[in-house]
Amino acid sequence: MSTLQLLMLAGMLVMAGVATFTWWASPAEPDLTDALDRISPHLPTIAAPLALAGDRTERAGLWAMRRLPSSWVRVPARDLAVLRKSVASFYGDKLAFAGLAALAGPLLSWLVSLTLPLPITIPVVATLAGTVAGWFLPDINVKQDAAKARAEFSRALSSYTDLVALERHGGGSGTRQAMELAAEVGDSWPFRRVSEELARSRFSGHQPWDALHHLADNLAVTDLDDLADIMRLCGEEGAPVYDTLRARSAASRNALLTHDLGEANEVGERMFIPASVTAVVFLAILIIPAILRLLTA
Repeated sequence: MSTLQLLMLAGMLVMAGVATFTWWASPAEPDLTDALDRISPHLPTIAAPLALAGDRTERAGLWAMRRLPSSWVRVPARDLAVLRKSVASFYGDKLAFAGLAALAGPLLSWLVSLTLPLPITIPVVATLAGTVAGWFLPDINVKQDAAKARAEFSRALSSYTDLVALERHGGGSGTRQAMELAAEVGDSWPFRRVSEELARSRFSGHQPWDALHHLADNLAVTDLDDLADIMRLCGEEGAPVYDTLRARSAASRNALLTHDLGEANEVGERMFIPASVTAVVFLAILIIPAILRLLTA
């Protein structure tokens, strides 16, 4: 082995030792099952919930939740609620990406060192930077996926508002019945989420508009809050809401159309840059040979 490889191996061992010491010294929440077993050995072992028996990523995330300080991770609770992703899975993704980056850095540095000698600082800095980037990459992924999910929910909500208006006006249904029947029409995930929340409110004895308020707060969807307020007026005061619902649906569609047009304009503006670069390269291909002929003449 070369000197660089030995130094890289020593650095990896030192980093592993530091990580092990940090893990050992970090405060951890005790496992409730183990604590009860130690206090009362005669009690039967409590079976782990089904959620704890997930895949390896989720089990690794559960371990990280118990061992790592809470200040290391900012959990995007609302984004995870939109995606229906557990906090343990989020922690597991962080560990997986950071671990892959920590392993890929020394491996790539070793492959490069076979043909090109590298100072030891380059692999160390690259590995540390890659590990930090891998640790924060799931935050970006969750944020982007949640934004797409909310946009999809808003599109489905405009159709759901129209269906509620039709059920309330044409079908002669009551407020709760109109909301539940309209939610059963669609088979996409936004309709299923609304249907589940309405069914939960029926079993718990809460009003359906309160269920929509609760869902809107969990998902951070303001349009659902507006629909809940309209249905509250219909349910508590008996106000006619057909025209209001149709106007709200039309406003939502116009807002979505404006947003789509804005995104299309941004994409068109970004396409101007590669088109300009292509034109410059084409002109260079035409002009440079003539200039070289003039210089060599």
